[in-house]
Amino acid sequence: MSKSQRTKTVIKNRKARFEYHIKETYEAGIALVGTEVKSLRNGRGNLQDAYAVVKSGEVWVNNFHISPYEQGNQFNHEPKRPKKLLLNRREINRLTGLQKEKGFTLIPTQVYLKNGLMKMELAVAVGKKLHDKRQDIAARDAQRDMERAFKEKSFK
Repeated sequence: MSKSQRTKTVIKNRKARFEYHIKETYEAGIALVGTEVKSLRNGRGNLQDAYAVVKSGEVWVNNFHISPYEQGNQFNHEPKRPKKLLLNRREINRLTGLQKEKGFTLIPTQVYLKNGLMKMELAVAVGKKLHDKRQDIAARDAQRDMERAFKEKSFK
């Protein structure tokens, strides 16, 4: 694997694809302090309730919980402080327009290391209704049943 393609997923928001229809995704850098990076490298973060907003030309992610670093002392970070996302101007303008449209929201789907830098995948999403979630569950169950039947048939 070449150096330019090294990525390691640190945290994943698995419920995001269940709760939302994902329309687009963006890769953004995250402005973090040292103890936050160390804590994230240990996998001690939570994206469950996190969301992003565009305020005065900058993108901020709120409710992204990063647990305090155990070896950190007085320089430890506040767990739920808003974190700035690093995007270029075109992407920020696009996200601003999408955020103003009714029903669109910005959801972080995963945090990963890419070439030693922390990155966040930010998705433009629309919330699913209850019947959409039921359809997803039924489709997943049907797929699982088909794979199980195929596997049993291939062993005979």
